[in-house]
Amino acid sequence: MTEEKKAKAFDPLDMNNYKIEKLPKRSKSKVESILAMIGSPLAVITFILIYFVAKPGFLIHIDPSSLSDYARQIYETIGAEEFSRINIAMMAIFAVGIVLWMTEAIPNYLTSLIIIISLVLTGVLSEKEAYAQLGHKVMWLNIMSFVLASMLVKTGLAKRFALWFIVHFGKNSSSLFLSFLLINVVLSAFISATTAKAAILLPIFMVIAAIYGARGGDNKNNFGRNIVLQNLFYINIGASGFLTGSGANLLAASLIAGVTGADIFFSDWMKANFPVAIGLMVIGYLVATKIFFPLKKEERVPQIEGGMERLKEELGKLGKISFEEIKSAVLFLAILALWATDKYHGISPTAVAFLGAIIALLPRIGIVKWNDVDIPWHLMLFSAGAYTLGAGFKATDLPSLSVNATFDTLGLGAETPFWMLYLLLTFAMVFSALFFQSKTMRTMIFVPIALGVAVRFGYNPISLALPVAFLIEHVYALPFNSKPAALLYETDQYSMTDTFKYGLTMLVIGWFMSILMGETWYRWLDITPNGVFGIF
Repeated sequence: MTEEKKAKAFDPLDMNNYKIEKLPKRSKSKVESILAMIGSPLAVITFILIYFVAKPGFLIHIDPSSLSDYARQIYETIGAEEFSRINIAMMAIFAVGIVLWMTEAIPNYLTSLIIIISLVLTGVLSEKEAYAQLGHKVMWLNIMSFVLASMLVKTGLAKRFALWFIVHFGKNSSSLFLSFLLINVVLSAFISATTAKAAILLPIFMVIAAIYGARGGDNKNNFGRNIVLQNLFYINIGASGFLTGSGANLLAASLIAGVTGADIFFSDWMKANFPVAIGLMVIGYLVATKIFFPLKKEERVPQIEGGMERLKEELGKLGKISFEEIKSAVLFLAILALWATDKYHGISPTAVAFLGAIIALLPRIGIVKWNDVDIPWHLMLFSAGAYTLGAGFKATDLPSLSVNATFDTLGLGAETPFWMLYLLLTFAMVFSALFFQSKTMRTMIFVPIALGVAVRFGYNPISLALPVAFLIEHVYALPFNSKPAALLYETDQYSMTDTFKYGLTMLVIGWFMSILMGETWYRWLDITPNGVFGIF
């Protein structure tokens, strides 16, 4: 078939054309190709310089009298005084992982496998501890979430909900964007995998993009930029409103609980950050449509005649809501109810997801069969590598060592004000998204650092670590920042410049929002002591 015939045969309103496996694979840019080419040798050189050249014994002097009683007690438990050979090995492996992940010299899952075996061979972790990270409770939450997400896809409930919402409320371009905002909020409450949400919504908003004349490639327009970039933003920020919004949120809560002994419940997280997520999503909508990608008059109306009718036809093809869909809805509502009341019954989010997946898979009375479940195991292996690095951090106490070494070098003593620490840590967490590929990795680096800083200066660890954790989902500025970012970049509806200028702006706004919340909302909830600056 010639290219012309292929183009004629392509139906822009057929949702099957926008499945993940059918998206065209982008060729790497010149810069990306160069990075991929130098990534492997750079990783080897990095490892040699750190592991074989750096010397152990760099002492960190801390005056215990400068710490509060509370801080001293915790520091004596988790603190350390010098970089040992194991610490240096940990630093070398971590640096190699960052280089390989950022340059994409080899597949991400392969980098994770290299990290895991390197931690074993260098003696940082035992085989039992390193390999056991594949069984981390957050890994199980992700697996169970993909089971439940597959149930939504198989029964058609997710598609029905999205189409119904669009058909009834997407009367014009503005209402379409806001409809996806609300759809993402609802899905974020139920689905703990942002990639799964992206896979569910991608075919729907791509068809709508085609209806409004956005075909990608040489046919980019601001409607296409808006609908894809806004969905990318909503997918991630929507997840920040719920403890179960992503595995990284749960990991952060586990890290905080490990140091403080205080559990972060679903209801606690939602009360503190759900209003912030909604506010940021509305701001993201305004920034996109009013500043960066304002719609021309012709972009505000459908370009394909009968396009919206096609969506109604797609909804009609689903027929009346089935008994299986009703069972799916009931099961998800039950799961959400158990998550929201975890403070009262004590069942963990992972255990709740386990129970939901078991019910969904039960023969005869269940909703989905195992063969219908789509679990991206390469992502699971990628995550396992990140969790193994986290186990290495815990074993070597590298974050605390690094924190103390840095603050000693800078000469910052016990009199350092809370606001300075808050600004520094939240800034680092937000803008690290420009360099890191994994939000799990950012969680494993910056939440322990926040805990270590709080301990050193005598503040409640929650006051710094939880606001930092609330910023985990800011992973939308560049295509390598997260799996949804990489996936949606393949739609070719926007350029690298488009996503960077919009993403960077929202990172800045997100940081300022965190500062404002630290001074007001978080202070009222007793998260931050007397606010950030203490001016109210």
